[in-house]
Amino acid sequence: MDSEIQPFEKAEDYITIANEYAEVLVRKVYTRNGARLEIYSPKLGYRIFLSAIELEALTWAPKQIFEWLLQTPLGPDRVVREYRES
Repeated sequence: MDSEIQPFEKAEDYITIANEYAEVLVRKVYTRNGARLEIYSPKLGYRIFLSAIELEALTWAPKQIFEWLLQTPLGPDRVVREYRES
């Protein structure tokens, strides 16, 4: 877990977003470095905390970026895992 966001000063309740393919839990958490959106995939065990600028950057990205991300819909492939672990 990212050390910059621990410990939480406050966290709101999770909101579940799901369909037949995926389920994620999202919530706003408050840290000493500001608010973050936590996105958690309980099925896969992945979690990410995004700041306002990181969320805004998603709006700049072309929709095709999700095609690239979903090439391995059951989790990141070896290249993404190695990047996350570095």
